[in-house]
Amino acid sequence: MTTLDDMESKGPLQNFLTSRRARVTPQQVGLPPGTNRRVPGLRRGEVAVLAGVSVEYYTRMERGDVGSVSETVINAIARALLLDDAERAHFFDLVRTLDSSSARPHRRRGRTSTLRPSIQFVLDSITTAPAFVRNGRMDALAGNQMWRALYADMYAAQGSQPNLARFTFLDREHSEPFHPNWDLAADITVGILRIEAGRDPHNKDLHDLIGELATRSDEFRARWSAHTVRDHGTGTKHFRHPIVGDLHLVYEAAELVADPGLSLLIYSAEPGSRSADALQLLGNWAAASDSGGALGIAQGIRPPSAPSHS
Repeated sequence: MTTLDDMESKGPLQNFLTSRRARVTPQQVGLPPGTNRRVPGLRRGEVAVLAGVSVEYYTRMERGDVGSVSETVINAIARALLLDDAERAHFFDLVRTLDSSSARPHRRRGRTSTLRPSIQFVLDSITTAPAFVRNGRMDALAGNQMWRALYADMYAAQGSQPNLARFTFLDREHSEPFHPNWDLAADITVGILRIEAGRDPHNKDLHDLIGELATRSDEFRARWSAHTVRDHGTGTKHFRHPIVGDLHLVYEAAELVADPGLSLLIYSAEPGSRSADALQLLGNWAAASDSGGALGIAQGIRPPSAPSHS
């Protein structure tokens, strides 16, 4: 099986900075385009000039020799490479991992099958919107009835604690119809895993998942090599549910203070919209399928009279 080390032969920091340099053109940062350019995007020397450091210093840093690099220098390089907030945070994580002068980051929570009961109590109290808790590895550790109804096909295939990345890349038969913009959903999934790999580079469970996905999915492997990262705190998503049809939902995410590494996500629809009506229908179907529990939905039970939407 492909491993994370196999895909990061030059080191995650070097691969990340090289990929970001290749993305930025000289014109974007006010430099002349020049002639006979042998590399796409910016040269190392151009990044060094823009960041106000020597070429030798930047070259060593890109190769992983970060020493005790200052926050000022990291921010200067981030500005030179036009990094967004998510990329800047990822850059800091990668440097912190390599910086021998700083304490090794605390290992974040990995996969767990047991959450505090109060988390499930809170989820179950949310009765009109899908809500769930996941870790950075994208294991759906707990969800309410609406969430399990939304992702019924995933639960039917994987059981009580499924993994969203596996569903996206390894169950394309169901994930592609479910995500009308599958490419965007796939990009977001890989971006989240990239961020987690930077935050928690020693997480064996995460390494194993990335290796499995890279071995079994060409689409995942190509996206992983692009080194794209994504912030997943808020946004919109389009689902096409097999029972209630199209759902255009907004979501908000919040990290659980008592459980670092775990995030609570809640989906909702604009009041009065067709998606709000479909979301209500989803709740009705969940109750009819399930009689108040998770078993029917997890097994993929669908009422014979449930309406279908194209």
